[in-house]
Amino acid sequence: MNGIHDMGGMHGFGPVQRQANEPVFHHGWEGRVFAMRVVTPVPIPGGARNNIEVMEPLRYLRSSYYEKWLHARVKGLIDSGVLTAEELQAREALYRERPDTPVPRREDTERVQAVLANLRTHRSPRRDVNTQPKFGLGDPVRVRNLHPPGHTRLPRYVRGKPGVVVRFYGFQDVQDAQPPGVTVEPQAVYAVRFAASELWGDAAQVNSTVCIDMWESYLEPLEEQGK
Repeated sequence: MNGIHDMGGMHGFGPVQRQANEPVFHHGWEGRVFAMRVVTPVPIPGGARNNIEVMEPLRYLRSSYYEKWLHARVKGLIDSGVLTAEELQAREALYRERPDTPVPRREDTERVQAVLANLRTHRSPRRDVNTQPKFGLGDPVRVRNLHPPGHTRLPRYVRGKPGVVVRFYGFQDVQDAQPPGVTVEPQAVYAVRFAASELWGDAAQVNSTVCIDMWESYLEPLEEQGK
């Protein structure tokens, strides 16, 4: 969907500040939010990414990475009926009034080991399908000008732009949100190279390029646009 989250290619946010030896979690609560995401066996209606993408724009910009994760998980628990807004408000009020109240804990060594094993297991994203990719290396393509209502991995700033296929990754599951009841078969995934001047005009660095990984349904042959 189009929203404040689609910030790729936008100007005015300043340089990305990199922290040397940055820890995995800056605060203890971030690790707990990560654990909630990993071990809570509750499907989120619409998906976690969609819950983040529909956040109020100002709140989105002011929220840290794991604050967005927390928002997505809490909203998902409420939307799925596991938690009510009133129960959440009551628990928040309890800890505001009595911050030393012990947090409920449950020790489950077997569950911990199972989760760790799952996190450390590599699963290839590639899928075996009996079909051929539509594009080959070196093919000129144009990104389709799509505006889906749900989550998509298609960056807004490359829509309608021409590029060249430079790598084929095989077939993978499509991670875009689909309407209820709709199933999409695995698609070819490509790396597409774009001239920076095509994306940002005269503001681009001379002779610079950008490569973006894209599903086949994002692309069309360049000649279809008459170029």
